[in-house]
Amino acid sequence: MNPRLKQLQPYPFERLARLKQAVFPPADKPHIALSIGEPQHPTPSLVSNALLAHLQGLGNYPASKGIAPLRLAIAEWLCTRFRLPTGAVNPETQVLPVNGTREALFSFAQCIVNPSLNALVAMPNPFYQIYEGAALLAGAEPYFLNATRETGFLPDFDVVPDEVWARCQFLYICSPGNPTGAVIDEAGLRRLIELAERFDFVIASDECYSELYADESNPPPGLLQAAYAMGNTGFKRCVVFHSLSKRSNAPGLRSGFVAGDAAILESYLLYRTYHGCALSLPVQQASLAAWRDEAHVIENRVLYRAKFAAVHAILGDALDVEIPPAGFYLWPAVPGGDGEVFARDLFASQNVTVLPGGYLSRAAHGINPGHGHVRMALVATLDECVEAAERIRQFLGSL
Repeated sequence: MNPRLKQLQPYPFERLARLKQAVFPPADKPHIALSIGEPQHPTPSLVSNALLAHLQGLGNYPASKGIAPLRLAIAEWLCTRFRLPTGAVNPETQVLPVNGTREALFSFAQCIVNPSLNALVAMPNPFYQIYEGAALLAGAEPYFLNATRETGFLPDFDVVPDEVWARCQFLYICSPGNPTGAVIDEAGLRRLIELAERFDFVIASDECYSELYADESNPPPGLLQAAYAMGNTGFKRCVVFHSLSKRSNAPGLRSGFVAGDAAILESYLLYRTYHGCALSLPVQQASLAAWRDEAHVIENRVLYRAKFAAVHAILGDALDVEIPPAGFYLWPAVPGGDGEVFARDLFASQNVTVLPGGYLSRAAHGINPGHGHVRMALVATLDECVEAAERIRQFLGSL
């Protein structure tokens, strides 16, 4: 067995299941899950219709590179969404369809990391646990960048020592962030690109929440957008990851893409050819339909804004919580300062499940930045989210 497997920690939802195992919530209150970020809004019919219309494609092996029309649609979407000139993204060399961001974020590390060079992979803390597992199994050391209220829930990149950047082979960023919803502005992204150029590392930008944002006139900037604006028109050292799971409510489609530096994607395509993880042709056609349509995405944002507003109206004066600029999570600080105790007792009292923030973070630099928080995913229906908020308020009143 690969000895590095022993370095992996239990996944957050395994820990949550153990936490709830000996707890028996009130049977007269139906369970409401705010723990997992699985979108519950309906998948657009244009996606399912395209999938059904191309089922004959199951009889063909798909190419690892994906079909040309899909790559073109992705390249054009990137240019439109991130205000790049037409043709700024080359669909032949700078786009690769992938099986969702989770698979790609993991496999990217296996391709990029050279473990013989005392490799280090930097990442935000709290974080999507795939980053840590990918780094460890690639033979690198994770380096955690704490994101706290004091830093605007973003990593403070300026306090990272030069000797850490010198060992860094690549940096994971997540903007908008999971679980905080914090957004790295364009100036911050430019600063990271400058660091990558200075210390010769790659930036892997997880942007799977980029299409869920509060202000319709102010979408979150992306890494490619910042690179192009500063003259890095080839996106050197910059790679972005996007998915249809959140944008189009299609988590089961397992479809996304990687885009950016052509030289990096050339090597990553070689890796993926051996990895054997090409999207089936029906999935590619359904993905093509999704990337070509924005109406359903706008509607999706409207639904999330309504849930944020309704839940915050109930909890805003009872819990230390703010509506984030993007994403679909709330990241409240909890009374007592222990997210695990809060989650356990809330479940026992109200049959509402939230995720302890400490399950999404690691102790680093003297603190665990997630310990005093819980993550609430507003993915259920509006009525269920309101009901959950009312139960949480009732629970808070009993403390």
